[in-house]
Amino acid sequence: MFLVHLPQICASTQSCLGALWTIPSTSWLGFCCIMCLTNVELQRLKDAFRRTSGLSCYMSQQCFLREVLGDVVPLRIAEVIYSSFGGTSKGLHFNNLIVGLVLLTRGRDEEKAKYIFSLFASDLGNHATREDMESMLQTVDGEIPLSLRKCFSEGEKVNYEKFKSWLLQNKDAFTFSRWLLSSGVCVTLTDDSDTPTFYQTLAGVTHLEESDIIDLEKRYWLLKAQSRTGRFDLETFVALVSPTIHTSLSEGLFHAFDENRDNHIDFKEISCGLSACCRGPLAERQKFCFKVFDVDHDGLLSRKEITEMVGALLEVWKDNRIDLLPEADTNVHAIVEDILKEHDTTKQGHLTLEDYQIWSVKSAFANEFLNLLFQVCHIVLGLRPASPEEEGQIIRGWLERASRHGLQPGDYWFLIAVPWWQQWRDYVKYVRKAFLLAEQGPEGESMASSHSSTEEKFVDNISSASEASETTSGSLLPQGSTATDICFARQHDDTDNQCFLGADGNMVVLRPGAIDNQPLVRSEPLKAPTLTMEGGLLRRSPSLILGRDFEVVPEPVWRSLYHWYGANLGLPRPVIRNTKTDCAELELLPRHLLFLRQQQPPPRTPQNNVWVNMGNVPSPSAPLKRVLVYTGCFSRVGTIKDIHEYLSQRLRIKEEDMRLWLYNSENYLTLLDDEDHSLEGLKIPDEQYMVIEVRNKDMSWPEEMSFIANSNRMNRHNVPTEKGATGLSNLGNTCFMNSSIQCVSNTKPLTDYFTSGNHLYELNRYVLLLYMTNPIGMRGHMAKCYGDLVQELWSGTQKNLAPLKLRWTIAKYAPRFNGFQQQDSQELLAFLLDGLHEDLNRVHEKPYVELKDSDGRPDWEVASEAWENHLRRNRSIVVDLFHGQLRSQVKCKTCGHVSARFDPFNFLSLPLPMDNSMHVEIIVTKLDGSCPVRYGLRLNADEKYTGLKRLLSELCCLNPEQILLAEVHASNIKNFPLDNQKVRQAVSGFLCAFEIPVPSAPTSVVSTPTQTDGIPIGSSVHYNSLNLGLIPKGMPSTVVPCGTEGSLANGLPDGPVVLPSDSPFTGYIITIHRKMMRAELYFLSSQKNRPSLFGMPLIVPCTVRTRTRDLYDSVWTQVSRLASPLPPQEASNHAQDCDDSMGYQYPFTLRVVQKDGNSCAWCPWYRFCRGCTVECNDERAAVGNAFMAVDWDPTALHLRYQTSQERIVEEHPSVEQSRRAQAEPISLDSCLQAFTSEEELGEDELYYCSKCKTHRLATKKLDLWRLPPILIIHLKRFQFMNGRWIKSQKIVRFPMETFDPSAFLTPRDADQSQESWRDKLGEELHDTEGGVKKSGGGDTVCNPALTLNNGKGLYNILTDPLCSGRMASTPLSKDVGLNCSPESEGRRQGRGLVFPTGSRYQLSLSKESLDSGRESPMELEASRTRMGSMGEGLSDSTSGEDMARECDNTKSVSELNSNGYTENSMDLEASQGQRDLDPMYNLYAISCHSGILGGGHYVTYAKNPNEKWYCYNDSSCKELQSEEIDADSAYILFYEQQEVDYSLFMPKTDGKKMADTTCMDEDFESDYKKYCVLQ
Repeated sequence: MFLVHLPQICASTQSCLGALWTIPSTSWLGFCCIMCLTNVELQRLKDAFRRTSGLSCYMSQQCFLREVLGDVVPLRIAEVIYSSFGGTSKGLHFNNLIVGLVLLTRGRDEEKAKYIFSLFASDLGNHATREDMESMLQTVDGEIPLSLRKCFSEGEKVNYEKFKSWLLQNKDAFTFSRWLLSSGVCVTLTDDSDTPTFYQTLAGVTHLEESDIIDLEKRYWLLKAQSRTGRFDLETFVALVSPTIHTSLSEGLFHAFDENRDNHIDFKEISCGLSACCRGPLAERQKFCFKVFDVDHDGLLSRKEITEMVGALLEVWKDNRIDLLPEADTNVHAIVEDILKEHDTTKQGHLTLEDYQIWSVKSAFANEFLNLLFQVCHIVLGLRPASPEEEGQIIRGWLERASRHGLQPGDYWFLIAVPWWQQWRDYVKYVRKAFLLAEQGPEGESMASSHSSTEEKFVDNISSASEASETTSGSLLPQGSTATDICFARQHDDTDNQCFLGADGNMVVLRPGAIDNQPLVRSEPLKAPTLTMEGGLLRRSPSLILGRDFEVVPEPVWRSLYHWYGANLGLPRPVIRNTKTDCAELELLPRHLLFLRQQQPPPRTPQNNVWVNMGNVPSPSAPLKRVLVYTGCFSRVGTIKDIHEYLSQRLRIKEEDMRLWLYNSENYLTLLDDEDHSLEGLKIPDEQYMVIEVRNKDMSWPEEMSFIANSNRMNRHNVPTEKGATGLSNLGNTCFMNSSIQCVSNTKPLTDYFTSGNHLYELNRYVLLLYMTNPIGMRGHMAKCYGDLVQELWSGTQKNLAPLKLRWTIAKYAPRFNGFQQQDSQELLAFLLDGLHEDLNRVHEKPYVELKDSDGRPDWEVASEAWENHLRRNRSIVVDLFHGQLRSQVKCKTCGHVSARFDPFNFLSLPLPMDNSMHVEIIVTKLDGSCPVRYGLRLNADEKYTGLKRLLSELCCLNPEQILLAEVHASNIKNFPLDNQKVRQAVSGFLCAFEIPVPSAPTSVVSTPTQTDGIPIGSSVHYNSLNLGLIPKGMPSTVVPCGTEGSLANGLPDGPVVLPSDSPFTGYIITIHRKMMRAELYFLSSQKNRPSLFGMPLIVPCTVRTRTRDLYDSVWTQVSRLASPLPPQEASNHAQDCDDSMGYQYPFTLRVVQKDGNSCAWCPWYRFCRGCTVECNDERAAVGNAFMAVDWDPTALHLRYQTSQERIVEEHPSVEQSRRAQAEPISLDSCLQAFTSEEELGEDELYYCSKCKTHRLATKKLDLWRLPPILIIHLKRFQFMNGRWIKSQKIVRFPMETFDPSAFLTPRDADQSQESWRDKLGEELHDTEGGVKKSGGGDTVCNPALTLNNGKGLYNILTDPLCSGRMASTPLSKDVGLNCSPESEGRRQGRGLVFPTGSRYQLSLSKESLDSGRESPMELEASRTRMGSMGEGLSDSTSGEDMARECDNTKSVSELNSNGYTENSMDLEASQGQRDLDPMYNLYAISCHSGILGGGHYVTYAKNPNEKWYCYNDSSCKELQSEEIDADSAYILFYEQQEVDYSLFMPKTDGKKMADTTCMDEDFESDYKKYCVLQ
């Protein structure tokens, strides 16, 4: 309905205003309105319009609503006003705005009536209809006044005269009339009230001018920005004033500034302290010094304090003066006794303030300390000198002291051109005293500031400069200054030094302009922008001479001069230590370096070729182009690490994503990977080109890719390195592959196997010839390419290699690893081991094997049978090293029937025990005004706020009924969580708990609170003024702002119930802190002072008996800790002649406001009231349902409110305990325990029991039976939860050495029949190999360890979630499928397993032999998305229908002992020795993943045979200590068994022929050339 009237309003407004002012032209009307304004008002309105609208002549509607009317005017009414002013979608013109504002604030009643009539009038503007008027009023006010009938008593239409007559008689008829025609003026065009600003308040209590305070504030924030903690604390202060102020005095000086003892100097304190120290009378300045020495703040200097004072003052004298005093050689205790004897008026062995002041007047020591403080306050803390002469004295004193101390390595001195310096000296009447830079130059001569100084001192020096915001020894400027602060000038107009005669006839020198250092630097422009802040390259011809062309000043002096005058160029130069003479010298000329960056090649067109997605490999025909982008100057003693860190921070590039190369030629670069060398040590000359290489988004390095693509034209120089310490180039998000390869490469027995060439004797030649009939094999490509890569890695000739051939092979046979996406290293590892096994499998014709049920047979018998069946089909070096055996048991819960199966594995995928708890921190605020306390809670993920309050009450000693939970945001309460809601982490803001009063009697209305429609039962409120929007969503029923007027019954408008006056009803009022922000530019008076919320909300108790004075007392109780008490005059830094008393009892006023805190809760909006005052008296508090605002008095807020105290929250020990528990690492044993725990299968995964002949509920358990020599443990960090994949960041603690998994081996009973069974098996399997009867001896290959069956069951068990539905385990016999019965197939799909913990087993101590080996139960988790995970374990039937058979089972493998070794490949004594080994393992490699799922980065840590640990980060390989390993991000662990003789794993190659792999190399070269052609 409102929108229908908008066009009418817009169209009629101009005619209305034109008729009103009898001016036909809007512009002329605007001119007339402007004539009604004063010049000050008009200028203010223009400036305000320009500030809000910029260069546009139109103000947007949103800006009009916010800046002109403010947030008090309801939105619908504000939109009507905007349209009536002539606002359109384009905006509101300035002239129209002026007309409207003048009308609203200075128009006569008749003119305002005409304006109101235009809101209802028709398009022609000559009449208004009753229907239109009622529609508008209903939209704006929500009601139609009864008096409107009189207006339309003669018809349905009314003209202006009739309307005006009715309106002027009924000024309170509706909102617009009450606003514009009421007698009280609510809003004006100008507000003459003058609320004191913060600067004015400080100027009133100090000796500083308002301009001094404004200037000082800028310097204060620069100083505070250097703090490590974000506070101007003692640590920050001491770093600033040291070493100028002796360490023994720094702490006392800090406390002299810190009046409220909160270990933080706020701006008010530093302003008052600087005033007291530098601008007050001498007595006041000495009082400040007295506070420096009064360590215990008792107003007296004890004998101990006097002794420390005298010792410190003697040090100050020696540091700042060269003349000697008789007292300087006197014993300190003697001086103390003399002082006490002469000035101790109380004769109690101490000095009062008056005693100290009397002594200090005549004491040279005290006056010298006062002079030193005077210098520090101006030079370091930023106070501007009061006069030029004072400025000259300050600078001269600082320079004299610096000259005596000499040059100190690490400091910075700044160059200033002599012409400006001379102008400045004349201006400040600088009386120069000769001073000398005491340190020796390169030739051993001192660098003097006289004109006779020569440039030889600096000819060989190369200077370094950088941003002053960084701190690095050597080549970077110290922390504490920014680039702007150092080297960029303020825009001052340079004014030549001019002199003129003053009125007294004396010569007057004008103030110099900005410092001009341009004559000192080269005039030619730089080739590229500079990254460092050296300011420019110094002129070399003609040469610069100290004293003639430039002067040097220490950094603090330069900061002050820059702050006071500005500069067009800053020339910082560091003090370094000459490596030849070991003397400090000023480095004038920097090493000027030129930095190149690679130009990104154009994107390639996708090609249908296997090589296209190999990585970001550039085309060979388009070599990488490098262009000059930056320059920079660095110290010659600066290291490569210094430059790398600086460039990384300056360019905002992660250090690990950037490398530096020394550019020798287009095709010859040297990687600067030894970061400890300096530029001088590397003999890097001036103007040297360097290349900044930034890693690509796919994690590859552009320079490496360029070399790979152009290897035929670029020379690669062999760089000798440690064998195995060679990195692998990232070919485009291939860090997952590189990590897995490096882990496998550091498996010593496997690497020895490949480097010795044994793989060429066992290459599966049959697979080469019969590839089409054996789809499992990879034609030997995998083993050949991996073998070639390992030989290169362990040749010790390259620092990094590009695994192109292996990458191509993997992508060819497993397209899922193709492309640029990040993959899972565990999946790649599984595929790699499987591929190596198949290419090296000694079983060429795999026999048929039949899986049999246990049928009550002993475990050792079933396990041995399964192991023998596995070895019939899988025998290779991979099987020997990596394969173990698992026991899978399913037990029927009805009949107790147990079915056991034994399956091979080549790594263990251990689940990380899930933590279903969450860490919640909550701040508790009590009514007694004590400091808020933060508590930490550990809650279940599904916990509700009821439980949170119960746990919190135990910690904070409050009843749950006394706790009100609220989410606080922007200093106001955002939401009240309900007790029955689940606890959630606050999206914005934080969770707080407020103490609230409890009912004082059982008959209290709110003793059993309930809630109806969001309004509290028993709440006593003004219904007529109730704004339902003020009731927060979810406000608990205990929120009952109280009042005494008519109330709601059960929260409903019908049936009001009035509480008796003596009711013990208890409630509270929500109170917020508020201050008024003054705006100099505004449109209406209501917007000059705008409220701003701050601090923490409060809860103020309120009952029907509460007086308004009680409200003030309650608020003061809670906020008194935030207001600093007025210190006694002798302890305050305020000016002695100022009036800093508050003059009232409470430093605030309470006002009733709405929830947002912006407007009054009692007054209508058109009063523009910010809140009616709650008078402090004995009247009953009748606040109603309003909030209260604590409006702080501006003076009290500026001088007494302590912002630092507002942020202080005590931390309960539960916070640290909860945080520690949340991040508590888990042990590897706990992962194994979860893996081996028994689980119950649910209703949706029933097990088919062969004994019951039906599906039954069952339990399932996985156990370890055999452990391999190389044990790989995969930590399943990626898990599928709540419909999405997440990564667990849990830290797993694992042993680096002597890892003993024997506690998790399956318990077994020794059985004598086991030996006889094994003997029988030995006779049956003797002289067989690969299922074929041996024709001769000597070439049988042993299988010394435990191997893995590659049936479907295993393939699905050890899978990883990152494969997106494919289960990547370690399948070695993919031709064997272990299928379950049709009845159970459907139930096994999507089964998810749970891992209960806490079960314990009695375990044996033996290892892998079938008779004594003992391994703990291990449980495998089946993902819901896995197909048939451990399906064979759900049925105890092992008949022929459970397997896919390929051939008969009449063939057997060679005779094996319990460890898989053949009797004819190793002697019995060696076999027995291996069998008796303890299952102790040492860690030798870790694959770590950092980052998030689908991204992140893989890094490998591996132990070289030289017993050194290396970090393999793609192409980078660096040695490190074991303590530096990032074990927290471990993903895959590689363990090797102790004391295993791996030489027994090597095959015998005597008489065997090496495989011919020429065709493989030709295939690779052919495909690579095709790829290059396509590119």
